[in-house]
Parts: sequence; C-alpha cells; structure tokens
Amino acid sequence: MKNYYVAIMAGGIGSRFWPKSRVAYPKQFLDILGLGKSLIQLTYDRFADIVPKENIFVVTNDSYVDLVKEQLPELSDNQILNEPSRQNTAPCVAYAANKIKSLNPNACIVVAPSDHLIVDTKAFEATILKGLNYTAANKALLTLGIVPTRPDTGYGYIQYYKEHDDDGVFKVKTFTEKPNLKTAEEFIESGDFLWNSGIFVWHVNSIIKAFEHYLPDMQEIFSEGEALYNTAEEQSFINKAYSKCVNISIDYGILEKADNVYVIPSEFGWSDLGTWESLYQHHDKDTVGNALSGQAIMAIDSSNSIIMAPNNKLVVVQGLDGYCVIDTEDVLLICRRDKEQEIKQYTAEIKKTKGESFL
Repeated sequence: MKNYYVAIMAGGIGSRFWPKSRVAYPKQFLDILGLGKSLIQLTYDRFADIVPKENIFVVTNDSYVDLVKEQLPELSDNQILNEPSRQNTAPCVAYAANKIKSLNPNACIVVAPSDHLIVDTKAFEATILKGLNYTAANKALLTLGIVPTRPDTGYGYIQYYKEHDDDGVFKVKTFTEKPNLKTAEEFIESGDFLWNSGIFVWHVNSIIKAFEHYLPDMQEIFSEGEALYNTAEEQSFINKAYSKCVNISIDYGILEKADNVYVIPSEFGWSDLGTWESLYQHHDKDTVGNALSGQAIMAIDSSNSIIMAPNNKLVVVQGLDGYCVIDTEDVLLICRRDKEQEIKQYTAEIKKTKGESFL
C-alpha cells in the first residue's frame, strides 16, 4: 500500500448548487447530505480506509486552503496543494503527479473529485484497489465508468470495447460530452456506454508520459520544479508555473487522445451531486415525494419538491409540485425542478446585474 496515493480535487465552486454553494464556501465544504460531515470529509474518510493517510493529497484553490485545514486537520501542510488560479483539471493533475513522483517514483495515483456521493463504500474500495493493482502492472490510464441506470443528459459517457475484457478492465473506444436526450437513450439501449465518473487511476510514470506526449508544454512547465517539490520553494514555483498554463481539462487534453485508456464498469451507488435534482434523487422523501431539509418547514398541498431552509427559519410552502425551494441567509431560489439546469444562466445574469456579492 505504500506506493498507493490519492489526489483529491477540491478547487471547484459548485455553481450548479447555488445558492447553497457559494464562491467563498463551495459545496465540497458543505454538509449537503445532512450526515454531520461535509462532502470533502466523506471523500477523505473513504480513501483513508484504502491508502495510508500520509499518501492522501488535496489539490485546492488558494481561497480554500484554510477551509481544507479546518475540515481536514489530519493533513500536513505538504499534503495540501495550493493552486493560485483555476486552470481546469489538467494543470491540477500535472502538479499532483510531478509532486508525488518526487516523493515516490513508483506511485500509483487515484485522482478523484471531492464532492461526489458514494453509497456502497465496500464496493468502491474493492474497485479502487482493483484499479490501483491494474495500473501498477500495466501502462494504462484507467477511469471508472458507472453502469448507467437512466438516459441522463447531465453526465459524460464512455463507450468501451466489450470484447476486450481483461478481468473486468476494458479498452475505451470513445468519450462523449453531455448528450441530448435522444442520444443518451440510444447510448443506454446499446449497452456499450458508461457514465464518466471523473475518477481516474494511473501509475505516475504513465500519466507523466502522457503529458509529455499530448501536453508537452505543460509537462515541461511542471518538470522544471523537480528539485523544488516538497520544499519551502514549492509554492513560489507553482505560482509562476500556473501563470504559464493553458486552461484545459484532463479529459480533453489527454484522455480523449491517448490510445492506452481503459475503464472498469462500476456499480457502487455513485452520483456526482452536480445539481439540486441529483440531490433530490438521493434525499429521503416524505409520503408525497418532498425532500425536506430544515427543522421548521411546512409543505402544504405540495409534492415532489426539494425544500431547504435554515433550521431557525419557519418556511411555509403551499401549492407547489416539482419545485426547488432553496432558502439561505441572503438568497431565496424558487424554480421548477425540471428547469434547474438553467441555474448557471441565472448566476451569470446575477453577476452582470447585481454584482458578485450574492454568488
């Protein structure tokens, strides 16, 4: 296990979970599930059962370093990778890979978001260990694909070659970004597609070699700090390195181009908790389909709605069917559940007309 590492990505702002998720306090730091722990704390706990705690690193934005320290006091300062700017996931992965390689050139690394829901932790642990063992023995870039349960348009999809079965590991054929409903239905019907979980596993040498081939300029930037990683000079080097990086995702920059990408079809009760609708699907509901979070909510003649409010506030809702009602200290959102994908548009308009204080 000493060669197994985890890099948790925790720099996003969770804009589709507005108004609970805010730029200053995004969703990974919220107890959005009402379990007494934030999403990043739940993510850390899952991985602490799989790899040594000292091998868990968190990559986050400069704005959230103090939040990470507050919520995960077990981490040393060297386990918190401070990104000076948001440059998408490729620089995040390159930074983590080069830093971890300087500690252990034999490392196999899991890269995972900080804000996903995993219901079956035992199945998750078994799948992660399977991926780590596979990438330790094979020069593979591995992703976990989720066996789909519905034609969801909110996820990316992975098509794989079913005939290439290496003990439950399959070669990837194509990646597809969020499709329309008709295409998603065709994907599900074919049986050849999985949801893209955004959880990756690879040997550190395999991912660095991929950077050298597909994003050579980025790898050159991070390799220049080889002697500075895990020293007092690391942060000042990283601040300069990020200023030179292009904004690109690891999916687009490498995985969609590489020919050694593999997938494990997985079932462990996964959701990316990307939207209020996804939270509604996983939330406990009353007899008429309301998901309620708050100690003083009265839902009268209302059904199939998600209603969240502070515990100290009385909220009375009458006559709503299929709505999101999200009440915070300074913002109240009321919108139809089937329109909540438009929240990003709302926040863009708010930024333009009301400023950033409500974001």
